[in-house]
Amino acid sequence: MSQTSSLDPEDWDAFRRLSHQALDAALDDLMRVPQGPVWRETPPEVLARLDDAAPEAGVGLEQVLGEFARDIQPFGVGNRHPAFFGWAHGAGTPVGMIAEMLAGELNLNCGGRNHIGVALERKIAAAMAGKFGFPATASGLFVTGASQANFHGVLLARRAALGPEVRVNGVAGAPLRAYASIQAHACVEQAMDLAGLGTQALRPIPCDAEGRMRLDLLRDAIAADRDAGARPFLLVGTAGTVNFGAFDPLPDLADIAAQEKLWLHVDGAFGALTVFSEQLRPLIAGIERADSLAFDFHKWAHVPYDAGFILARDGAAQRAAFAAPAAYLSRTETGLAKGETWPCDLGPDLSRGFRALKVWMTLRAYGVDRIGACMARNCADARALAALIDESMEFERAAPVPLNIVCFRLRDGDDAANRALVERLQVAGLAAPSLTRLEGRTAIRCALFNHRTGGEDVRAFFDAARQQAKAVQK
Repeated sequence: MSQTSSLDPEDWDAFRRLSHQALDAALDDLMRVPQGPVWRETPPEVLARLDDAAPEAGVGLEQVLGEFARDIQPFGVGNRHPAFFGWAHGAGTPVGMIAEMLAGELNLNCGGRNHIGVALERKIAAAMAGKFGFPATASGLFVTGASQANFHGVLLARRAALGPEVRVNGVAGAPLRAYASIQAHACVEQAMDLAGLGTQALRPIPCDAEGRMRLDLLRDAIAADRDAGARPFLLVGTAGTVNFGAFDPLPDLADIAAQEKLWLHVDGAFGALTVFSEQLRPLIAGIERADSLAFDFHKWAHVPYDAGFILARDGAAQRAAFAAPAAYLSRTETGLAKGETWPCDLGPDLSRGFRALKVWMTLRAYGVDRIGACMARNCADARALAALIDESMEFERAAPVPLNIVCFRLRDGDDAANRALVERLQVAGLAAPSLTRLEGRTAIRCALFNHRTGGEDVRAFFDAARQQAKAVQK
C-alpha cells in the first residue's frame, strides 16, 4: 500500500480484495475451531517476532494479515472451542464478529453527543430494564465487565448513603459497612478498596451447603455493626457465584435491605442473563427489587468482548453519582451537543466504543429465546457430567451443581495431582478446565458456557480426564 497524505488506501480496489480475503480467512478459522486444539501456548519465537510492534515505517496490510495468521490467530485463550470449560467466558458468534467489523467502520465515540451510538445504548438499557422488571426511571451503561459494574454499584451505594458531599469532601463520619457472601466475587472486595472504604468494611457472610448467603448470620452481622457504631449501607447479592453457580436468596435479601435501609446491589455477572431462559428464570426471582445490577453480555450471551453493563433502578441516582459538568461538554437544544444525559454522566469514561452495536446485532439476530435455550442445554450437560463423576471410581464431586458449573476432584489424589491433571489436559489441547479452592482443598472446575458444547463434548472431556488421571496417579 503506497504512502498517501491520509491513512486511507491509495487503491481501494486492492484494499477491498485484501479485506474480503481477511473476512473469508476469519470465517474459515471460526468454522474449524472444533477440530483444533483447545489451547496452545505462544512459542518464544512468535513472541520475539512481536517485538517490532511499532516500526518507523509501515509494512502494509497484506504483510500484516499474513503476520496475524501466523503469529496471532493460532494462540488465543481457547474460549471459542466447545471443550473450553475453564472460566465464565463467552464463545463469541459469527454475528458478533461482523458487528465488531461494522462498529470499527463507524468508529463512534459513545461518551456522549447526539448520535445513533448513544441512542442505541439507551435502547439496550431500556430493553434490559424491561427484562429485569426495573421501572421506567432506570438507566444503564456499558462498561468493560462486571468487575467494573460492581465497582459502579459500590459508588452508587456510597453516594446514596453519604449524599453529594462525598464527591467533594470524601468519606467521613461513621464507618460504612457492606455485606456479601463468602462466595462473592473478589472484585466486590476490590471495589470497596477502590471506593476508599477499605476492604475491612466488607463483611463476608458464610453460606449454607448450597452456597447461598446465610440470612441469620447476615442479620447478626448488621446488628453487631450498628451496635458498634458503624453504618451499614450496602448489601451485595450474587446471582451465580463464581465457584459453582449458586444464587443468593434475592427476595429475602431485598426484604432485609428494605428493613435495614441498605442499597441492594446484585452481581449477576453471568447468572442475571438466565432471564433469557424460561426454564432458568425462576433462579433470579427478586432481582427486580435491586437498586443496581451488574452483568455481562460477553459471558452467557456470547457477545464479543467486552460488553459489561450496570443497570440502576433510579437513573437520577446514577447521574448524581458520576456527572461532572465541564465547559467543553455543554449541552444545546439542537445539534450535535443535544441531550440532557450522556453516557459520560453515568460513569467516568469520556472515550467509549460502540459496544451497543454488537449487543443489538446479537440479540436481534438470534433472539433471547435461542440464547436462553443454549443456557438451558449447558445446564443439562452440567448435570450429565455431574452424574458421570458421581458414578466414576476416579472422581468425586466437590460442590453442588445448581447451574452450569461442576467442581470435582480425584478421589485418591492430593492438591498437586489435581493441578497436574488440569495442566495435562490444557497442554495437550484436549480440554481447558480450571482450578479453584473449596473447603481448603484444590478442586477441578468445569464451567459449561459455550453454545457450541454438546453432550458428546462433555463425554469426551470426561473420558480424557479419566485417561489423564491414570498418568498423574502412577
